[in-house]
Amino acid sequence: MPLRSYFARSRVQPGAPGMHSLSVQPGEWRVAAEDLAAAGARLVTLWAQRDGRTPPTIHAAFLVEHDGLLLNLELRDPDAPYPGLDDLFVAAARLQRAIADLSGLRSSDPDTRPWLRHVAWPSSYRPLIDPPRPPTDRPLQPETYEFVRVDGEGVHEIPVGPVHAGTIEPGHFRFSVVGEKVLRLEERLGYVHKGIERRFTELSILDGHRLAARVSGDSAVAYSWAYCQALEGMTSTKIPPRAAWLRALCLELERCANHLGDLGALGNDAGFAFGLAQFSRLKEKLLRATQKALGARYLMDAIVPGGTAIDLSGPDDLIQCVRGIAAETATLRTVYDEHEGVRDRFNGAGAVVPELAARLGLTGLAGRASGQAYDLRVDQPCEPYGEFSVEKAGSREGDVAARVSVRFDELKESCRLIEHILAVLPPGPYVAPISAPRDEMLGIGLVEGWRGPVLVALEAGPAGTIRRCHPHDPSWQNWPVLEHAIIGNIVPDFPLINKSFNLSYSGHDL
Repeated sequence: MPLRSYFARSRVQPGAPGMHSLSVQPGEWRVAAEDLAAAGARLVTLWAQRDGRTPPTIHAAFLVEHDGLLLNLELRDPDAPYPGLDDLFVAAARLQRAIADLSGLRSSDPDTRPWLRHVAWPSSYRPLIDPPRPPTDRPLQPETYEFVRVDGEGVHEIPVGPVHAGTIEPGHFRFSVVGEKVLRLEERLGYVHKGIERRFTELSILDGHRLAARVSGDSAVAYSWAYCQALEGMTSTKIPPRAAWLRALCLELERCANHLGDLGALGNDAGFAFGLAQFSRLKEKLLRATQKALGARYLMDAIVPGGTAIDLSGPDDLIQCVRGIAAETATLRTVYDEHEGVRDRFNGAGAVVPELAARLGLTGLAGRASGQAYDLRVDQPCEPYGEFSVEKAGSREGDVAARVSVRFDELKESCRLIEHILAVLPPGPYVAPISAPRDEMLGIGLVEGWRGPVLVALEAGPAGTIRRCHPHDPSWQNWPVLEHAIIGNIVPDFPLINKSFNLSYSGHDL
């Protein structure tokens, strides 16, 4: 069926611009997904709603060119597997396994291994719908997790993690290698299930933005904006122009801080400590200027329903800061490009060609470095990005060097946007009144975070409560691609390749 037929049957979905919603019958679910896949649609996320009040429902959100489509499937028999989408969209496999762990709803995917459970609760327990489980003195018996084995002469395995050096969160990486050459990598994540989705249901819907900002701390602005966008869409709240511009300012500052940190860390992983020192200095300079202008180094609670919690306290120092950063990073880019040792480590490492990136659903910054030229700030802009003429960054090389190049380009563009916002920031109020939406209303928030599209699906409960909130990080799409990016490379290059993606453990481990 042509895509226009699905959109003709759909209704406008409150929240993110260009998002539509369509409920389908069981026989239409796979057909619609196949039509979307054939048309080049990208799966954003899958989640389930199962609370006993209404029939269990599977939701799937897609992006199609400049629009979005939310498919909703009510399950007539929750004990029967629903049709899986894992053969059409690679990211669906782990999302479906997470749904099974949390809600007990299983897909037809033959891979029934747990993804989030890790023997943290019995297999019959469903954290999203069952009452809180009382503590017990009797630990659960360990279960064997069957990693995929690679056979052949000289093949051996190297297990890495889940506990790592430093402060990063846990994740297990199982390498199958011959010598130092990687034949296969299999990941296992989700070791620290924090119960975030369950915790949302215990909060007021007008307070949930604070938890959203803490789903993945390096994307606090993106998550809190997406949450508030969903809520404001449900309540038809129009935020003041100044609030929209302040939100964009916060988002671009978040993007800059992360790119500066990554560029330094990537230099360090290539054995170039000078790069780490210089970019760490610039990031600290930016964080101090952000604190002076907006009251906090990291803008965890800047975005609130109806607008922002903060106003700008003088633009001059921040303008001078971003101008200086733009100039210095241009010089440092030349240093990186001309340093023979850095070039040797970056060029060709961890390559994901555009064809593979498209097939695997690589998204966000990493996707743009592999020919997937999608950026919500351009393709599906929310206010005020339609006024900014954002220039997309991109490459088709798909290696570490390309992902570094995209970071440099995006950093330069974000500095330009910040300077423009500070120069012409609209006057007026920066927050509007907002009330709780009606029970069972659903809103979708969708914001281009620094890693890629951040989605928040928010469903209202009675009397201002949250019935369901599903936050989605683009790392769900990109972790499986990392497994392919390392194939054919050597084991010592994995930290560099991994850092060039810099995916979120926390945003994946709700």
